[in-house]
Order: sequence, then C-alpha cells, then structure tokens
Amino acid sequence: MTAVSVSLGVGPTSSVASPAGASPLAGTAAEARRRAAEREMSRARRNARVDGRERRRRSDAELSQIAERGRRELGGSGPGSADEATAHEVIAWAVEQFGDSLAVASSMTDSVLSALVAEQLPWVDVLFGETGYHFAETLGTRDAVAHSLDVTVVDVRPLLSVAEQDEAYGPDLFARDPEACCRMRKVEPMRRVLSGYEAWATGVRRADSGSRAKAELVSWDASNNLVKINPIAAWSDDELVGYALRHGLTVNPLLNDGYPSIGCEPCTRRVSAGEDARAGRWSGVDKSECGLHI
Repeated sequence: MTAVSVSLGVGPTSSVASPAGASPLAGTAAEARRRAAEREMSRARRNARVDGRERRRRSDAELSQIAERGRRELGGSGPGSADEATAHEVIAWAVEQFGDSLAVASSMTDSVLSALVAEQLPWVDVLFGETGYHFAETLGTRDAVAHSLDVTVVDVRPLLSVAEQDEAYGPDLFARDPEACCRMRKVEPMRRVLSGYEAWATGVRRADSGSRAKAELVSWDASNNLVKINPIAAWSDDELVGYALRHGLTVNPLLNDGYPSIGCEPCTRRVSAGEDARAGRWSGVDKSECGLHI
C-alpha cells in the first residue's frame, strides 16, 4: 500500500462554542463527554436488541445459495468489470441480507471498511484478531477505531496466552513453525467466533497480491462456512488512501513507515522500494497468508 501521511487519532470532531470566559478546551471536553454518552446509549440499545433476539443461523445450504445469488447480482461480468457493484451497494446488500449476523474483520491497518459498514449498520461487530504479538501502533489503531467510529470492536483471542503457548510448544513458535502459530493464534480463534455469524466482510483487495487478484465481491467461504463479502475488492491503494484522507479516518501509522502490509510484529518487516506489498510478511518463509483467506 502507498505510504500516507495521516496521523493516528480520531476523525473530525464538532466545533462547540464555549460560554463566555470559559476555556475552549472545556467546551471540547464537554462535547466529547456528551458524544461518549450518546455512543454508549446507542451501543447498549443495539446490544439489548441483539441479545434479546432469537438468532437462528440459517443452514450452510441456505447461506451458500444467498452467496451465489449475491455473486450474480453484484459481480457484473466478473472481477474487475465495469459493471460490478460499488462498495456501498455491496454493503447495502449485505446489511439487508444479514443484519446483525454480519461482522467485519479488521487487521487494524486502516479503518476504511469498518467506517463504510458502520454507516449502514451502526455498532457492527468489528473482529480484531488479538494474537498477543501485535505492534503497539496496531493496538493504538484498534483503540482509536473503537473511540472514533460507531462500531463494536471485539478482541478475538487464542485459547492460550503467549506465555502458555511458549510453555506448551516452546518459545518463538512463530520462527520455527509459522503455520502452526498462525493457526492457533489467528485462524482457529477467528473461526470459533465467526461460527456465530452468517457473513463476514473483509478488507481483501485485488491490489494486495497476485493471490488475491481474482477476489470476488461475494462468495461462499467453505473454509469458514459462511458468506464472505469483499466490498472494497476493486479499490486501488490510492483509492483506499484517498478515502481515508477525505473522511479523516484513522490509519495505522506503520503504513507511513515502510509497512504496507501489517501483521504480527515478529513476522513483519519493512518493505523495500519495488517489492510486493506483502513481501514483508513472513519474509524468508514460503508463506504469504495466515490461512483465514485460503
């Protein structure tokens, strides 16, 4: 992804006039408290609705048929064709079909997809794979997203802590067997959580790598047994960055520090000029995906 100079933090806030003689900071703080209270009330209402509703997960056969119908309706003439549906149209279809049974998966590289979905499904669950190995900047991005957007960030954690995994399998499993480490710390936890939903929206884009070049807008995800939706599959790096800039959205500051693709800290390095955007992931190992998207 193209480097972008966007500072970590929340999006634009409303301008609030302070009473005569009062500090402008006091007015800003009061507005922040008011907005925080409104957010918590809205989130509570949404959670009460979800908790109080009997959620019958449709069968795999039913969901697979919905996925196929969505692929035909939204995919146009095929991946990359001019008649494909837009990201907003894909999300509108997903919200209509799945409602609160739709989740967003985010690596906290940026907040674009979370913001797009939250516009049409406020307080949507945003699933973040908290592996225990993330950069501090990634955790800061997660916290900023939870604070600035109308989303519910859900930390998806492995069964074992890093210390427990080290005790059971030896230290630094990521260096000796990255496939096993990714499976235990990312893939299996996410699959357990995804089993409670009917569909997930991901930030997979065709510009990410050659292996994602044919990614469809909607498909049946047989690995995770739910509908997979890639609303921004057709977006270029420049389109993604431009959207974030125009809307004041949080992005991970590592994007501007030589990390166009961001994973766990021990398995991610800076990328040199001319290298593939994902060349810094699991460098030196025959591996380019954690396993969630294959």
